[in-house]
Amino acid sequence: MTAALAPLPPPDPLDGIAEMLDRAATATLAQTFHGLSPATMMQSFSDWAMHLALAPGKQMQLAAKAGRKYARLGDYALRSASEPTATPAIDPLPQDHRFDDPAWKQAPFNLLAQGFLLNQQWWHAATTGVAGVSRHHQDVVQFTTRQILDVFAPTNSPLTNPVLQKRIIESGGQCLIEGGKHLLEDMQRMVRGEPPVGTEAFGVGEVLATTPGKVVYRNDLIELIQYEPSTKLVRPQPVLITPAWIMKYYILDLRPENSLVRWLVGQGYTVFMVSWRNPGSEDRNLDMETYRRLGPMAALDAVCAITGASAVHGVGYCLGGTLLSIAAAAMARDGDERLASLTLLAAQTEFSEPGELGLFIDEAQLNLLENMMWTRGYLDSSQMGGAFQILRSNDLLWSRVLSTYLMGEREPMSDLMAWNADGTRMPYAMHSQYLRHLFLEDDLAEGHYKVGGRSISLSALRGPMFVVGTERDHVAPWRSVHKIHGLCGAEICFALTSGGHNAGIVSEPGHAHRSYRLLTREAGGPALDPDEWTARAPVQEGSWWTAWGAWLDEHSGAPVSPPPMGAADKGYAPLEDAPGQYVLEH
Repeated sequence: MTAALAPLPPPDPLDGIAEMLDRAATATLAQTFHGLSPATMMQSFSDWAMHLALAPGKQMQLAAKAGRKYARLGDYALRSASEPTATPAIDPLPQDHRFDDPAWKQAPFNLLAQGFLLNQQWWHAATTGVAGVSRHHQDVVQFTTRQILDVFAPTNSPLTNPVLQKRIIESGGQCLIEGGKHLLEDMQRMVRGEPPVGTEAFGVGEVLATTPGKVVYRNDLIELIQYEPSTKLVRPQPVLITPAWIMKYYILDLRPENSLVRWLVGQGYTVFMVSWRNPGSEDRNLDMETYRRLGPMAALDAVCAITGASAVHGVGYCLGGTLLSIAAAAMARDGDERLASLTLLAAQTEFSEPGELGLFIDEAQLNLLENMMWTRGYLDSSQMGGAFQILRSNDLLWSRVLSTYLMGEREPMSDLMAWNADGTRMPYAMHSQYLRHLFLEDDLAEGHYKVGGRSISLSALRGPMFVVGTERDHVAPWRSVHKIHGLCGAEICFALTSGGHNAGIVSEPGHAHRSYRLLTREAGGPALDPDEWTARAPVQEGSWWTAWGAWLDEHSGAPVSPPPMGAADKGYAPLEDAPGQYVLEH
């Protein structure tokens, strides 16, 4: 006879009220601090300060470094007084171009620049290598300190920037007036919710996203675009592209001359593109499983039905590549063999080292973001854009302040800039799951991620893969992308291309100053670490697109007649011309 179970205690009547108050308070805090957790900041700096205070050896080293740097600055000051071309005490980092102008070589501005760089170097030493500080806290302190130093860089003030002073004198102060006008115009557009100046010249479907095609399928989350063939024969395996929903799909279909879609169609492939709907507050409960099911899986069903193909080349970009990897692993688990190959463009599958974006991912930060999204049901593009601007403050923030608002020179709008201003939103449930299960807990790489209630593993992937990383990627660092080699034993052709997360992918043949490295790991072969891979992969001039096209050809059948545009008899009748409706939603 079993003992009776004790009755469960009645729910606390204050539970719901308490949760609502906590969420509202945290959401208010998130808005106040622009989505950055003050708790994370305080914990990080407390960890660093306490351990530094308990490290007399580190303190002695820092004091000695400070003395040596003052001596180097003094030595340079004496040498440069008599020899203007004297060797500087310190050179900027390769990516730092703030002091490139020759005016910074003249006194007293040369001393200001050298002093700033030496000070920056000392603070790097002070915020790293302190025993006992957690890696995450060290990274937060180092990053925050660098941001603070950048605010006070001599390039940002008319009193200490010789290039700006020259511009003010030459224009009679008109540049400051023009810069003030630009600032006022940008603030007015921001208040009205309008896109930046110049975007009106890059209409979607008019100038951008003009590759001919039809929307052949639509559900509550995606439109599927089938592009018209431009060759008499096409490969029997179509290409299905899944872009990230954090961006509009036409990053891969900008102007005709740099459209990856148009180029791929011209190579003799039937190309399909997923175009995501921009979610609103009513879509707060859309989760990762919904995105998988209504996204690549629904699109794959449509592509196979329309073309009659038994296998498809799957392509995923950024977050879309991560989702496609999840879908592919689930298909492999379930015996679904409809993927002929898998191409991942700047897409992470392992998140233990996600780069500086990981600074915004810990329990305190996620709690803040989740409650900020909870109030509206989504994360807005402006909030995501702010995080990316902070990551690249020199390139995206302070350089813009200097050139646009102080020198009065507005940078001409480009197709890539116009696309970047066309933001999207991230629904609450999906984004919370993505950050927690992938970034924070790394479930996909560790085999804990579940699809349909059952775990999936990337080790189940057996088909050939083409994976692209970009050298200056702040969103998906190439070393993190490269870790796919250790997660599955499939054939992997890995390409490392010059450029960043977007410009490195939009790298059409003929684009000047483009190069890439390429190396194939055969199925079952050893996984090289990134440094060894780099040493073995020679640099090749040109676009990685051509290498990818040749790789696709090797994994495709002989050309055949193009399939029809849509298939009305199978429920996939053409609905309207590309680019469709979803991409135009704001």
